[in-house]
Amino acid sequence: MTRRSPQLPNDTMNDNTPASFLAAFFKMESASGILLMAAAVLAMICANTPLAGYYNLFLDTPVAVRIGALEVAKPLLLWINDGLMAIFFFLVGLELKRELIEGELADRRNVILPGIGAIGGMAIPALIYVGLNAHNPATLDGWAIPAATDIAFALGVLTLLGSRVPTSIKIFLTGLAIFDDIGAILIIALFYTDNISVSALTVVALCLPLLALMNWREVESKSLYMVVGIVMWVALLKSGVHATLTGVVLAMFVPIRVSQNAGCSPLKEMEHDLHAMVAFFILPLFAFANAGIDFAGVGVEQLVHPVPTGIALGLFLGKQAGVFGFCWLAIRAGLAKLPDGVSWGTLYGTAVLCGIGFTMSLFIGSLAFEGNLAHRVFDDRLGIVLGSLASGVVGYLVLRATLPRQPT
Repeated sequence: MTRRSPQLPNDTMNDNTPASFLAAFFKMESASGILLMAAAVLAMICANTPLAGYYNLFLDTPVAVRIGALEVAKPLLLWINDGLMAIFFFLVGLELKRELIEGELADRRNVILPGIGAIGGMAIPALIYVGLNAHNPATLDGWAIPAATDIAFALGVLTLLGSRVPTSIKIFLTGLAIFDDIGAILIIALFYTDNISVSALTVVALCLPLLALMNWREVESKSLYMVVGIVMWVALLKSGVHATLTGVVLAMFVPIRVSQNAGCSPLKEMEHDLHAMVAFFILPLFAFANAGIDFAGVGVEQLVHPVPTGIALGLFLGKQAGVFGFCWLAIRAGLAKLPDGVSWGTLYGTAVLCGIGFTMSLFIGSLAFEGNLAHRVFDDRLGIVLGSLASGVVGYLVLRATLPRQPT
C-alpha cells in the first residue's frame, strides 16, 4: 500500500481536540496497520464472549442483488471477501502498474533483489507447509497461505523505529511485497479456480478488447472503467475464477499517462481516491470478518495440528529463511548488491518482518478451505496469527538492535 508520511504540522500536534487527534492519527504511516490489528482483536473478543451470536449473525446476514434473471446472493462474509476485496486488488493493481512504469521498480537495480527475495519468500514457506501436510490430501490446499506478506503491517512495524530506518529498506520491503502480491494473484488464478463456466468467461473475454480500446484512446472517464469492471466482476463471480482478480485485470487497462491537453492521470486519481477507503475501511472490515477465532475449542491437539503449525512455521521460519537466503545467494553471486545503508543484520531483520502475512494469508486461507469438511478439526487462522505475531515481534527486535543509533 502507498506509504503515508508520519510528519505532522506543529499546530496539529499542539491541538488536543478529538478531531485533531483523529486527523493526526490518520496521517501516521502506521495508522492502517494499527486499525488492522484493532479490528482483528475486536473480532477475537466478539468470537469469545456473549457477543459471538451477534458476530456470527452479522457475518451470515444474507445479501442479494437481482436484476431480472441475474441474481447474486451471498452471506455478508462473502460479499466482503469477494466484493470489497476486489476493490483492494484493484488498488494493488494500480500501485503495481505505477511502480513498474514510474516508481521505484522502474529502475532495474531496485527490482532484482526484492524479486529474488520474494521468490524465496514464497517457495520456502510453501515447502515447509507441504512437508508437514504431505500425508493428508485434504489439507494440502493450504500450501499458499504462508507465502504472502502484509505490507501494511510490515511498514507499520518499521515506523516504530522512526528515522533510523533507511529509505532503501522501505523501498526493498515495498518491492518485495509487490512481487509477493503478483505471486499471490497468480496462485489464486491458477490453483483456486474450479467449475469453470465458458459462457461467463466469454463475457469477460468481450470486456478485454473494450478496455484495451479505452486505454488506447486514453479515455479519462473513471465511471466508464468502473461500469466495465462491475460487468467483469459479475461474470468472473459466475465463471468459477475468483472474482477479486477483476480488480487486477481492470487496473492494467487504466491509463497512467494522458495527452498533454488532457487532465490528470486517471490511474493516479483512482489510486488517490481509493487509498483511504481501502486502508481505513475495507482492510479493517476484512480483518474483523475473518479473524474471529474461537479459542474455546483450542487445545494442545489443535495447536500442534499440521495446518496451523505448518502456517506458523512457514511464516516465521520459512519467510526469513527464504527471503534472506535467496538475497544472500543473489548478492554473493553478483546478481545484486546490498541496498545503500543496509547491513546484513538489517536485511535479516527485514526478512523476518516479511513473515507478517496477515491480510493476504487470511484471504488465501478463506479460498483454500472454503467448504472443506476437514476444516472443522483445525483453524488455519490460528497459525496465521501466531506466525505473523512472532515475525512482527522478532523482526522489530532484530531491526532495533542492528539499525544505526540516532545521534544524540
